[in-house]
Amino acid sequence: MAGRQGERRDQISQTLASMLENPRVEKITTKALAEQLGVSEAALYRHFASKAQMYEKLIEFIENTLFSLINKIQSDSEDGCTQAEQITSMLLGFAEKNPGMTRVLTGEALVHEDERLQQRINQIFERIEACFRQSLRIAQLAEQLPREHDHGAHASVLAAYVTGRWQLFVKTGFKRRPRDGWEAQRTFLLTACNGVATTH
Repeated sequence: MAGRQGERRDQISQTLASMLENPRVEKITTKALAEQLGVSEAALYRHFASKAQMYEKLIEFIENTLFSLINKIQSDSEDGCTQAEQITSMLLGFAEKNPGMTRVLTGEALVHEDERLQQRINQIFERIEACFRQSLRIAQLAEQLPREHDHGAHASVLAAYVTGRWQLFVKTGFKRRPRDGWEAQRTFLLTACNGVATTH
């Protein structure tokens, strides 16, 4: 029973993410979500106490996915500049593959929802920037970056670049893809590294 309950919760979260892929829909109602699933609204509330909890489940999935990928990148390579580049590329690629979830990450899908959801997203951004700082600090210690390099400011720029590309993707109805122009832009973003990272 518990397993079936978990599967149903996952199905609700996946359907919510799928519905968010329609850029013309500003707000997802529980009525519309229930209709999409072919169940009653009451059935939804047997699995979640509120719509905010439905979004929290989706945010939890996004967070776990992103940071498991970041951890893998950081464990697979000891090169700090390569880590920073691959993390940036991964974050852009995740958005392209998951437009509905990107609307959550940008907060666009949360405008009419519980404010604590945006706080969760803000925490994700802070963690992403911290990961960039960690990688750039590794690069600095390995003398890939100058000793006086401000790796904190550099991390902030990379995080802002990623969130800006996500925002553009959402604001253009998913027409301007996050990775468009990345091959050229990465040179500018990581030019401080000795021999800019060349992995894709």
